[in-house]
Amino acid sequence: MKKAISLFTLIILVTASFAQQLLPADITESINKRIEYGYAPSIVVGIIDKDGPHYYSFGTKTIGGAPVNEHTIYEIGSVSKTFTATLLAEMVIAGQMKTDDPAQNYLPASVKLPTRAGKQITLGELSDHTSGLPRLPNNLTSKDPGNPYADYTVEQMYSFLNGFNLTRDIGSAFEYSNLAAGLLGHILSLKAGMPYEALLLNNIARSLGMKETKITFDKKMKRNLAMGYSAGAAVANWDLPTLAGAGAIRSSVFDMLKYVAANIGIQRSSLYPAMQLAHQPRHNKSGGETSVGLAWLTRKSSTGDIILHNGATGGYRAFCGFIKETGKGVVVLTNSDKDVDDIGIHLLNPASPLMVVKRSVVAEIKMAIGTGGPVAAEKTYGDLKKNKALYDFDERAINSFGYTYLHSGKTAEAVAVFKINVEEFPNSDNAYDSYAEALMKDGQKDSAIANYKKSLALNPLNSNATDMLVKMGVASPTKDITVEENILATYVGKYELAPNFIITVTHEGTRLFAQATGQERFELFAKSNTDFYLKVVP
Repeated sequence: MKKAISLFTLIILVTASFAQQLLPADITESINKRIEYGYAPSIVVGIIDKDGPHYYSFGTKTIGGAPVNEHTIYEIGSVSKTFTATLLAEMVIAGQMKTDDPAQNYLPASVKLPTRAGKQITLGELSDHTSGLPRLPNNLTSKDPGNPYADYTVEQMYSFLNGFNLTRDIGSAFEYSNLAAGLLGHILSLKAGMPYEALLLNNIARSLGMKETKITFDKKMKRNLAMGYSAGAAVANWDLPTLAGAGAIRSSVFDMLKYVAANIGIQRSSLYPAMQLAHQPRHNKSGGETSVGLAWLTRKSSTGDIILHNGATGGYRAFCGFIKETGKGVVVLTNSDKDVDDIGIHLLNPASPLMVVKRSVVAEIKMAIGTGGPVAAEKTYGDLKKNKALYDFDERAINSFGYTYLHSGKTAEAVAVFKINVEEFPNSDNAYDSYAEALMKDGQKDSAIANYKKSLALNPLNSNATDMLVKMGVASPTKDITVEENILATYVGKYELAPNFIITVTHEGTRLFAQATGQERFELFAKSNTDFYLKVVP
């Protein structure tokens, strides 16, 4: 018996070694650099092809913790939308619903979905992001910014829908909407007469043998969970009780390859017809070479059409994609807020480049502060600048890192980090604004005032700097004005700042809104008929 066990172990080791050799050297090098340079504590890759599944695990569940493997649990974020799309397609195949059915038909009579030009929002439009509903409802105000969806209720969602006026014709444009996908998941659960998670488990997870895919952590999933990280700091898991269909699922690479295999047809499943329906492109209004089906995106490539979706929560990123022509699928999961899409797409289409991975100045500064305190940060920064081409000087990353200290009460450390950011980005009003905030909390009022004034000089519309200077008694409050509707109407439109990055401007009465590609919609406030600013950020 002892020899049999040893032989089995040897077979497993040889198989794992062989599988590891299949991962291209450039991918392995890129992932190892990302982990070494502090981009992510871990990255797990899964590949499915004619030879079966292959798993490649790098890094640890927590910084300095236990190693990850194919059974490690991650949040998959918006990849959840493809599960919701599959559930919809399954009900369509079964004759229980139609994609052209008005969503209103499946909601309580007390809820009135917005209409426009006599047209109602359909189930399909909720899934393919052409419903006209915004990315998020404007009454989503969280008690805990670290878990922003946790306390949003069905009643709040209904209240928003009852009062919302569509700003464009239904079906006329692509506008990525977590609200729409979450509403669709809610409608499907109402139709099935069970909570969304029960529907997910009954109709997909159990059918495909996905025992590590749930919304609610069981004991085993908790033990295998990779802690999420943002800017090198551990962050909370996200809970989406009302908008679960938009991004609430947790899973492993082991399970997700089963899901991909079923989508390709490698794994036989009764879900196959529904999955194929979900893949079918419904429009290409998202721009470029990308078309949209029921949640799934299809992107043209030299190796075939890549059907894909990615996902993001506070401390996780996910990629899921496949090419039917080649029968190859890829899943990449990480417990970091750094994207891994380039890894997944490169594995499917080697002509697509990997990102250039540089050492993060954040990791180096963090190490310096850990060993030498705040004083060591400035010296380390000076040394790093001498070899600037080797390091990633990212304003947002440095700023976020500063706030990890500020939010934990380490004001001296925060001041040191924000000081570095203003030195590196002297034309950034946001960098000065954050530095001033840290100085104020550190009791350095005069320096805080000076830096808020610098921020305001760089951006006169920085309302936060103005408000803080008012609170400190060195400025007079400014008043927003109301701009007439006919003037606001002249600003409505789509403004392309870069390829595939568009600012969409809309208005509702005397209120003006702007929404960047892939971001939330925010209200703009007027200081004159031509000068507007945001209040959500400096």
